[in-house]
Amino acid sequence: MGFHYLTTDFYVIHMIRKIGFDTTRYLSAQIKQIMKRVNKFDKLYLEFGGKLRYDHHAARVLPGFVLDTKIQMLKELGDDVEIIHCISAKAIEGRKIRRDFGLTYDEQILKDINDLKRIGLDVTAVVISRYNGEHTSDKFKQRLENRGIRVFTTHEIPNYLTDVDKVVSDEGFGKFDYVETSKKIIIVTAPGPGSGKMSFAMSQIYHDRKRGITSNFAKFETFPIWNLPVNHPVNIAYEAATADLGDYNCIDSHHKEVYGVDVTNYNRDVENFAIIKKIIEKITPAGDPLADIKSPTDMGVNMAKEGIIDDSVVQQASIDEIVRRYYQYKRDFVEGNVTHDTLERMDKIMQLVNAKPEHRVVAIRANRALEESWKISHAIPREMHTGAAIEIQPEDNTLLIVTGKRSRILNSESAALLNAVKYLAGIPDEIDVLSPIIIESIMNLKVKLCLVDTSLNVKEVLDALAVSAVFNPNATKCIGVLTELKGCEMHSTHLTDRGCENTLKELGLNLTTDARIPNVNNR
Repeated sequence: MGFHYLTTDFYVIHMIRKIGFDTTRYLSAQIKQIMKRVNKFDKLYLEFGGKLRYDHHAARVLPGFVLDTKIQMLKELGDDVEIIHCISAKAIEGRKIRRDFGLTYDEQILKDINDLKRIGLDVTAVVISRYNGEHTSDKFKQRLENRGIRVFTTHEIPNYLTDVDKVVSDEGFGKFDYVETSKKIIIVTAPGPGSGKMSFAMSQIYHDRKRGITSNFAKFETFPIWNLPVNHPVNIAYEAATADLGDYNCIDSHHKEVYGVDVTNYNRDVENFAIIKKIIEKITPAGDPLADIKSPTDMGVNMAKEGIIDDSVVQQASIDEIVRRYYQYKRDFVEGNVTHDTLERMDKIMQLVNAKPEHRVVAIRANRALEESWKISHAIPREMHTGAAIEIQPEDNTLLIVTGKRSRILNSESAALLNAVKYLAGIPDEIDVLSPIIIESIMNLKVKLCLVDTSLNVKEVLDALAVSAVFNPNATKCIGVLTELKGCEMHSTHLTDRGCENTLKELGLNLTTDARIPNVNNR
């Protein structure tokens, strides 16, 4: 069975990727700010917003931000740190998914626990918030306890945002499980929003004060950046990231009233601060340093602005991210995960920064590949054609866009990926790196399993490369350059299956799609 399955198309842009953020400078300022807060109290509950590990959003909008910057920070804070994860019982029950890895919130916590343990950081407890006897939460609790992780539960307090007297009493926070901690800095993190971090931290402070422990609370959220304007693109990109939640940036009115200064915060913190302030006042005696918190911004310790070294680079990166989010929500809408309201919010956000869908060049090239496929290939019906494109950066600092088209053997994402690694490895287009025998074997297996789509997906191509590398040095070269795809842009004209998408994300590609629904009946 003879195969030649690739035709490579290139589109070259002469430009140099620039750095706009200095992680080292940022870390120095950030650690100093946290320690300034820590040194006033016996303990500090530091609520981590965003992702504890692999903060892809920050890395995209702040070029130069290292993905594991927060982990570096924790390591530099030393032995004074312990980590507690929070997760809502409602998120477990609803199988809520974190988009970057395609994992449910509970699976993400298990992954984080394992990842952190490997680098010497232990999660000492998991708190399941808003618990009401859910069977799914009980199962998750059992899984954690079988791994030696302490698990605690908190319940919903009726009228949490109105009845402060009940909240700060033995009938409110007093009924929450108290989590014994041994370190000075307790990192309170979660796989996503709505996990109960704030209420957990406040309940801990309530219990601590009853035990004679003077503890404090601070929020560590990278976005929005409080000392950048509300309409700065990096803050608008935060709005784009949370468009499905309806969050928006605003002036912190509490801060403005007390200090007479305009600073940026977001609606939920500003709206909820009045109740938080009352809780703080009820927990703390007169003259307590915790009472110095007079605004949502006062709760924060974010020093991200200190790391920005080229604002123009950061602004452009943020606009690029907003366009990515536009495509992401289009895909989510097709799959029924968001409503028209989210798309309307994204349209308004795009207008705020004068962004258009066609500004994403890799998307334009993927669609052009699709159009070319219609013209040159008649082996498969028109409705089955798909296109994909990957933007890579060789050592000469040009941006090169490589495309892929669907064939009987490879789907378009697989073809684009294979074209990209062949180019990076310096292997001519006409040389095949996958063994025809292996390709045929995989396709035959898919036929026997009665799978509709027998074309090789991305994971299957990587498996085929790994096997081919045993006897083909060119396949070995291709595997050797896979890491160079990390951070590269990719676009597909059609919906990719979740397995294919997750593999591309594991490679570090920033994938978007036009979310057309393909007809894959290619047998």
